Amino acid sequence: MRLSTKGRYAVTAMLDLALNGTEGPVTLADISENQGISLSYLEQLFAALRSKGLVRGVRGPGGGYYLGREADEISIADIICAVDEWVEFTRCKGRQNCQDGQRCLTHSLWDDLSQQIFIFLSDITLQDLVQRGEKREAERLEKKAATAAVSKVVGLKGRAA
Repeated sequence: MRLSTKGRYAVTAMLDLALNGTEGPVTLADISENQGISLSYLEQLFAALRSKGLVRGVRGPGGGYYLGREADEISIADIICAVDEWVEFTRCKGRQNCQDGQRCLTHSLWDDLSQQIFIFLSDITLQDLVQRGEKREAERLEKKAATAAVSKVVGLKGRAA
């Protein structure tokens, strides 16, 4: 089973907000442009996120959205649950009527998997994702600098010969 577009887009939009909301409010139009998510879809998602206190809006010229709490206080599970999404691996959506109205033999297995995914996503915050991105960017820049240095040395050796 896959996480739906609704959950993915909510996490993506919140990460964009965490990355770009340090200087002032971020508009949904900016997030839409940055992430390729339709503005009307973002409006629906942010209504749900706002109702759960994960974002707060500022009206008027220069308005937009801020995170409702610090990035290290918002888990990925919080975001997914706020938009009424969840990754559920049981066929019965947890109702325990999987097979002819009865609980199937593997219900506990799939229910445990769903719980493990929830725990995993509860342990990852927006701040964790920001830091992962910063680390990847630093590694990319280091690699680029090392490649440039090697190219320069190789070029200098070629001239000396």
